[in-house]
Amino acid sequence: MKVSIGQIGRQLLGFAVAGMALAAGGTAFAEMGQPAPWEYKLQEGATPVMENIIWFHNFLFVLITVITLFVLALLVIVVVKFNSKANPVPSRTTHNTLIEVAWTLIPVLILVGIAVPSFRLLFLELDVPKPDITIKATGKQWYWSYAYPDNGKFEFDSLLDKDKQPRLLGVDNEMVVPVNKVVRIQTTGADVIHSFAVPAFGIKIDSIPGRLNETWFKATKTGVFYGQCSELCGRDHAFMPIAVRVVSDQEFATWVDGAKKKFATNPANSYASAGQAAE
Repeated sequence: MKVSIGQIGRQLLGFAVAGMALAAGGTAFAEMGQPAPWEYKLQEGATPVMENIIWFHNFLFVLITVITLFVLALLVIVVVKFNSKANPVPSRTTHNTLIEVAWTLIPVLILVGIAVPSFRLLFLELDVPKPDITIKATGKQWYWSYAYPDNGKFEFDSLLDKDKQPRLLGVDNEMVVPVNKVVRIQTTGADVIHSFAVPAFGIKIDSIPGRLNETWFKATKTGVFYGQCSELCGRDHAFMPIAVRVVSDQEFATWVDGAKKKFATNPANSYASAGQAAE
């Protein structure tokens, strides 16, 4: 059976259109704070830091695209204009002061233009403002434990719940934080190196045994936002999700009251265990 080039072209075009439709549909129906089918870009930002990361990413993408097209154009010009047929007698020019100054100065200016917003973003990420709430996240094989020292010193474990959606991201006990509040995350590892990462918040920091690292976020949107351990920490590394529920101040206060009662008698609660031992 013979297939013409035109038929192949139409089939490829159909596949491309179908792929674009699936991508658009997957993105349209995806919820914020979690991966989306056919996702080709960063997750939508839910914090000022992530919004800055997205802006910087898009800025770099445009810049490298322009540079790539410029270099491609130069290569095409060289191939067409300076081949042996079009230019049988090659030039013997060895130096051009203007070009040499340009190809030295322009890359320097480009790097400076990248460095300024890059350093501004780094300082924004590393300079932790005065927190409204502090949460300690401890990575364990293979789940997370969250402690709220500012809200009653209760602690609870957060394990993967296979019956919850989205798949491999749902947990039994979510971290709950108030919206529009500066949340300081202090993290460590109880056994091996883990990494606490929530893409929509723009945070990713290693959880190292014997060391307390910290980062921060200020969620400006309510909802549930998902992340995962981003360090290869052992057999069940892929089953160590992070789920953060962002709620209003009133809902957070209500949740804290319930959490104090729910987790106060939890044998795994290190604060409760320490209090009982002291008695």
